[in-house]
Amino acid sequence: MLTVEKIGGTSMSALADVVENIICYNRTGAHLYNRVFVVSAFSGVTNLLLENKKTKAPGVYHRLANNQDYHVALGEVLDNLKALNKNYEPLGLDVAKADEFIDSHLAKASTYLESATTMLASGYLNEGILLATREILASIGETHSAYVLTEVLKTKGINAKLVDLSGFDDRRALTISERIADAFGAIDLESCVCIATGYAKGTEGIMREFDRGYSEVTFSKIAVLLKPQEAIIHKEYHLSTADPGLVGIENVKPVGNTNYDIADQLADVGMEAIHPKAAKPLEMAGIHLRIKNTFEPAHPGTLITKEYISDVKRVEVITGTPQLLMIDIYDPLMTGNVGSDLAIMQVFYQHGISYTFKVTSANSITIVIWENDLTQGLIADLGKQFERITTEQVAMVCLLGTNMDQPGLLANAAMALAKDDINIISAGVAKGKVNIQFLIGREQFKTAIIALNKAVG
Repeated sequence: MLTVEKIGGTSMSALADVVENIICYNRTGAHLYNRVFVVSAFSGVTNLLLENKKTKAPGVYHRLANNQDYHVALGEVLDNLKALNKNYEPLGLDVAKADEFIDSHLAKASTYLESATTMLASGYLNEGILLATREILASIGETHSAYVLTEVLKTKGINAKLVDLSGFDDRRALTISERIADAFGAIDLESCVCIATGYAKGTEGIMREFDRGYSEVTFSKIAVLLKPQEAIIHKEYHLSTADPGLVGIENVKPVGNTNYDIADQLADVGMEAIHPKAAKPLEMAGIHLRIKNTFEPAHPGTLITKEYISDVKRVEVITGTPQLLMIDIYDPLMTGNVGSDLAIMQVFYQHGISYTFKVTSANSITIVIWENDLTQGLIADLGKQFERITTEQVAMVCLLGTNMDQPGLLANAAMALAKDDINIISAGVAKGKVNIQFLIGREQFKTAIIALNKAVG
């Protein structure tokens, strides 16, 4: 049974657990093989190379992009990677060899970066050069983690093959898919376990479209090429019925089964089971996706398929986000005026902004976006065409499920919120009834999730 599996950065940092719970769990001999593992960088490494994903603290890339000295930051990356090598010595890693590998790799990267800064100083091709440097830096983390895991497995007598898709020394102009096909073309999968880098070099630039979600895109492209019986993502947690950090781990359970539609709904509010642009090719290829907890190897996790519909009417996931902005566009001339919505959408399109929620009345249209997506000038541009534009920071809580069409669910959810004095600013549900959405005050987000989990979870 061929599988293509993705291991996240937090899981990778617990490398002993990865080896024991994922690579070797209940497997010996030939049963270890016919598997491809796509690995992320060790936790925190890509933050140092690019920027902190949460705090936006600058890494090497932002220093270079802002014409600041990046050499100290790059040296800190090297020290960090060597510290990780030392940390995994008890697993059998040859630290001297691993240090030599990363020294050589970063020396080449430094040469490329020096050339990039020279080009930037000339004032030509700034955007293209900056995108290239971001690609170069991103590739370092996955090249290192894939190398380390491969070497650790070799010391255990496992025939592990490093599949380095970073193309660091390859000048061929290949697309990402061509590079993947080229790399796997001569590999006998049944005789080895492949460790592939989550970063893949291609002429289109994997970070141009997917940025920090690139490793899941690589994983998806490999799966679509190899057509495994199952694609698996290993995370440090289960895909759960609610966020255990909010409602308590004793009040949640693994989802068990769901479909790709629900995975898309989750991604729309920032709770990604998988990047939506990585999920879609898997769905279209008919490949089942399983989400597993690295630290509970015996648990089957959650299986995501295209066709699954729950036999029982139930809410599968309660989720949401407190990081939204509500924009209300009011104009008395909207009534009976064809094209008001189109005019609004054209402004959003010009600013490159998508929305997560929209509701209309006779004289107003309310649109909810990610607050971080707000661009300078959007509100002013809307104000040029409509009488009054107001904004408000809000949260959204959602009930998700493949079969939630049951009488009273909407009423019960609204009542649960009302009992905790949570005012519903707006609510929405599409005909498919896979997602019931409530807009509430941002400060009431956690209280709302807990209330809904108690009432309908």
